[in-house]
Amino acid sequence: MRVISGKYKGHPLKPVPGRFTRPTTDKVKEALFQMIGPFFDGGTCLDLFAGSGGLGIEALSRGIEKTVFVDKHPKSIQTIYANLKALRIEQEAEVFRTDAFRALKAASKRNLSFSLIFLDPPYQKVSYEDLLEKINTYGLLARQGIIVCEHDGHQVLPDTYEGFKKVKTEIYGSTTAITLYELEGEI
Repeated sequence: MRVISGKYKGHPLKPVPGRFTRPTTDKVKEALFQMIGPFFDGGTCLDLFAGSGGLGIEALSRGIEKTVFVDKHPKSIQTIYANLKALRIEQEAEVFRTDAFRALKAASKRNLSFSLIFLDPPYQKVSYEDLLEKINTYGLLARQGIIVCEHDGHQVLPDTYEGFKKVKTEIYGSTTAITLYELEGEI
């Protein structure tokens, strides 16, 4: 695992020890960032189910100003901190060990709004529809923001859901698909 592009290009990232995480491959990560725009001019990112923090760190490398990392597993939190420290970007991040739904509620209470939201839960374990519903209810996606859902290649996510519309879906092999959502009514 490594940072693909931007300020920290080529820097290795530690994976989470054990087998309970499924890191996004470099190939899928590169394709994903080509889909959403290779570089950013500021903004805030939410990396939910962050694992090693690879997606949120890639976003920071490509110009996102701040990333909020959330995972409930202690080994993931330790790995995120280690990767942030290795890059000396702790000040550009917040890291929380909590459940995804609690994190969304807490972000709402802080009146946070995100330009980029990564949803990469363990496949078939968490409902994307429930996550999208909470993101909409709490108003967490900024105007012109993008929600990135990484999911099983056989799973089809709805075209519209709770105030969001599907922008694009790409399938990578039989195991991984990426679906992008934005606010309904945006061009």
